[in-house]
Amino acid sequence: MALVRSALAVVALALAGVGWGGFAPGVAVLERSCAGEVRSVGDERGAYAARARGDVVALARPGGRRLHAFGPLNVNGVETVFGVLAVVRGGDCRPAWYRVQLPLRPNGATGYVRAEAVELVRVRTRLEIDLSERRVDFYRDGQLVLSATGAIGSEATPTPTGRFYVNQRLRSGDPGGPFGPGAVGISAFSPVLTGWVQGGPIAVHGTNRPDLTGLAVSNGCVRVENETARRLLYETDTGAPVVIQE
Repeated sequence: MALVRSALAVVALALAGVGWGGFAPGVAVLERSCAGEVRSVGDERGAYAARARGDVVALARPGGRRLHAFGPLNVNGVETVFGVLAVVRGGDCRPAWYRVQLPLRPNGATGYVRAEAVELVRVRTRLEIDLSERRVDFYRDGQLVLSATGAIGSEATPTPTGRFYVNQRLRSGDPGGPFGPGAVGISAFSPVLTGWVQGGPIAVHGTNRPDLTGLAVSNGCVRVENETARRLLYETDTGAPVVIQE
């Protein structure tokens, strides 16, 4: 969607040589029209998440078809959070809508939520997962701070690829069990295990089989050694971007 600007204001800028909202003696300052303006947000040093203030309805476009309704907490009792991709401004130049990533099938689903329905939160971390290298990289403020080997999905139950975000962090009730100390939940789902509980969600989690780390043996999740899982669990921001690539 293209940026929307007042044609009159653009002409005024060209003639006066001043920026939006700027001032020069003897030159009239014209108001900027922001209605419908869309701007991407985030960069390599950080991103934004939108935390639900209460019930939130995601639409296909501002004022458009309803996609899904979310409560303030998800099915696991964790705060509902969305990864923010862009902001749509109203006529007063304030955010009116956010284009967000949704924790729904199909993988990579996006929608629009009203700005007043969520709280914008700065995110400083991100995860990058390279399936061919069996590697999980953790970044903070754009800097690589942790790189670890992980087990990935088998040929029959592959780990999905794409751009996602961390939608929840879950501590395990059994640190010695198959999930180790816990899981960093991702807004992605298994492409094949559609009948699993909660639709087959994907996570980066610990393991009680560290001997399998680095192999393609999981049901789609990424398994890391428990010390790595513990660090990711406590240091990764909810809402952090996640890129999974072949």
